[in-house]
Amino acid sequence: MSIKGRKFAGKGEAVASHYAFGPLEDDIIIKHRLLTRTTTTRGEPPLKKLQKKFTTFALEIEKEADNYSDCERLAKAFLQELDTFEIPLLKSKAVIDANVREKENFNELKGEINKQIVQAQADIEDLKRQLEESKVERKHKEEGEAIRKLIAMQPPRSETQKVITELEKEIAMLEAENTASSRTLDLRKKQFALLLHVVDELQNTIEEEQRSLVEEMRNVVDDHNKSGSEDATMGPEAMAVD
Repeated sequence: MSIKGRKFAGKGEAVASHYAFGPLEDDIIIKHRLLTRTTTTRGEPPLKKLQKKFTTFALEIEKEADNYSDCERLAKAFLQELDTFEIPLLKSKAVIDANVREKENFNELKGEINKQIVQAQADIEDLKRQLEESKVERKHKEEGEAIRKLIAMQPPRSETQKVITELEKEIAMLEAENTASSRTLDLRKKQFALLLHVVDELQNTIEEEQRSLVEEMRNVVDDHNKSGSEDATMGPEAMAVD
């Protein structure tokens, strides 16, 4: 694995950082360190050192020579290395247990917060409903106050009743006058119709008389003409007689 170098900028220039590993490689390294209990990239991993101690101890036991002191020394070294290896494990277990408890506490807190959120939303909806009801109630109060002011501006009921009574009397008088006027108008209509009928009859009579007079005058003229013709035929004697 190649390690990228770092570029150091001069005075007044920004420093461009170049990481040695990418995100995926970092995950692999961290996972490997957790499994091998390695806290640094330098030195031999603790698990490998423990494995070597155990292998050395096992090989020493398998020997047939009188090596009790060596076996005891290797056993103590192995147990010491095992204790050294176990301490981080215990620390890790304590951290894991603490994280589990913290997670449980967080879940409980999250559940409580969710309940509070739901309750807050319900309270908000309830407050919205109360606000709308308050707006409607306030509107009704304002309308009632406006009506009350209008009523207060009006005259007393006694005066209003007096005015109504006077108006009713005037209406009755006007109705009576209207009735009388209607009767008078009907009478005038009948009289006018009768007058028109009389005029029409009179005109007819005059026309008949005129026609009769013209007829009489025509007869007289005709008679005069006839008599004049007879006189002309009779001669001077007849004229002398006339």
